[in-house]
Amino acid sequence: MFQSFDSHATPEQGPPRLAALRDVMTHEGLAGFIVPRADAHQGEYVAARDERLQWLTGFTGSAGFAVVLPGIAGVFIDGRYRVQVKAQVDLDCFTPVPWPEIKAGDWIRQHLDAGEVGFDPWLQTADEIATLRAVLEPAGIGLRPTRNLVDAIWPDQPPAPCGLAFAHPDALAGESSADKRARLAEGLRNAGQRAAVITLPDSICWLLNIRGADVPKNPVLQGFAILHDDARVTLFTDPAKLDEATCAHLGPQVTLRPPAAFVPALRTLTGPVRVDRGTAPLAVSDEMAEAGIDVAWGDDPCRLPKARKTAAEIAGMREAHLRDGAAMVEFLCWLDRQTPDTLTEIDVVTALEGFRRATNALHDISFDTICGAGPNGAIMHYRVTRDTNRAVRNNELLLVDSGAQYRDGTTDITRTVAVGNPRDEARACYTRVLQGMIAISRVRFPKGLAGRDLDPLARYPLWVAGFDFDHGTGHGVGAFLSVHEGPQRLSRVSEVPLEPGMILSNEPGYYREGAFGIRLENLIVVQVAEGLGDNRAQYSFETLTFVPLDRRLIVTAMLSPYEAAWLDAYHAQVLAQIAPRVSGDVLDWLKAACAPL
Repeated sequence: MFQSFDSHATPEQGPPRLAALRDVMTHEGLAGFIVPRADAHQGEYVAARDERLQWLTGFTGSAGFAVVLPGIAGVFIDGRYRVQVKAQVDLDCFTPVPWPEIKAGDWIRQHLDAGEVGFDPWLQTADEIATLRAVLEPAGIGLRPTRNLVDAIWPDQPPAPCGLAFAHPDALAGESSADKRARLAEGLRNAGQRAAVITLPDSICWLLNIRGADVPKNPVLQGFAILHDDARVTLFTDPAKLDEATCAHLGPQVTLRPPAAFVPALRTLTGPVRVDRGTAPLAVSDEMAEAGIDVAWGDDPCRLPKARKTAAEIAGMREAHLRDGAAMVEFLCWLDRQTPDTLTEIDVVTALEGFRRATNALHDISFDTICGAGPNGAIMHYRVTRDTNRAVRNNELLLVDSGAQYRDGTTDITRTVAVGNPRDEARACYTRVLQGMIAISRVRFPKGLAGRDLDPLARYPLWVAGFDFDHGTGHGVGAFLSVHEGPQRLSRVSEVPLEPGMILSNEPGYYREGAFGIRLENLIVVQVAEGLGDNRAQYSFETLTFVPLDRRLIVTAMLSPYEAAWLDAYHAQVLAQIAPRVSGDVLDWLKAACAPL
């Protein structure tokens, strides 16, 4: 629970582990092996047992994969991790590959003439393997499902997680599990499907109104489930994870089975059975196909309903954000009182967690706090360790991206603050990032638009200066669930239409390697916009996060009148909402931080 500052892998460990993997590949008659970051549930955050990519390479990012060939081992990373990976892997053994600009199939064809590349079918989806096969097979390169070769060489691999699950009250969920199951089962019947296989832990937890403790920072239960067309659910997980009270909460229509029973159960289903080819392990559909069961490809039936938050969930998220906002204000006030050069990144992270614990409502933090001082702020998903811990120095920027899990909601907030008097160039870049965040906050948009349609609004102020950022503008957020939730996103690739109740982050940024990083993040929820003009169906965003933005970093002359008015109105809201929750010197600090421009 809470944050550790230990390093779990080092670059020096990579070469002998890579050599051992290549030895096993040779023994298996394979010319390559794929090592994904994901686990069997395609989770971004995985249990210690499933940290295969990190164990092999040293890379700790939350997305990516490795492809190991006889003469080269590529570590595929997206724009968030291009700086980080160079510090974490042995560059004499591992080659960083910019992804998705360079696709795995094209890269393998470039570096391998012939042979078979192995993969664990429990860690790859049908979509992933079909995409690779389409590129590799015409070149005479095969793909072979095999046992997991990293597990074969990992002598002290941790055991499977076995955290205790617990009930999530209907009052917070806004809908009973029975009603959810009945609604989704009706959808299966209408589609002519007899069952759906559910492999995403947050989908299972949402459907059954339970939470778990199998994955750090995300309150989920790992397992698999089958939703039948009569609203029954069979849940496959270690029975030790569910006590008597939780079993009683699940009720008689939920049958608990051990994980070993999952594959036999798949092979006895009556089709058509819905499987999500983008999230389910390939092994699931292969087992059913081998047994002659009709597989109906379709989306996980829980994902969209889960994304459309109920009124109760939104109310819980509002309250969680007010509680968390007060803790953040306490923290920012404390931070302003500290003397530069006497404070380290670990000191900052520890203090912030302390303010959240003081609420007496904290379940856990929602991810390891990102605290980057000066140049460390340019490492987008930087996680401080005892080895990398840096002093917070005068006249620099400090980026703090953090969040909390409360029983009534999940928070995620980023603030970049001034330490001393940063240079004018840094202030101008901060203002451009702020302008992007304001653009998303203010937008009204027609029903039917997706995240990709809005993403450019956050980038335009940076684009006109020749800048950009290499991550999406926003991700979905669960309600006391995963801090990164699909399918809703604000990004160039998101085609999922935004709908009322969807909660997203609004977090543009700018990163200058070796100098500083800037990111600003509020959480927002899609709402129906009040009627204007000819009353076309339009949506807008309600802001959930109420924490001041650092006025010392804003170049006021760069703001339009509309942007300045939004910022003053936002700060007035922050003061009105948070002032009753703080007092004394903290209240004085808040009033000054929220003063009009």
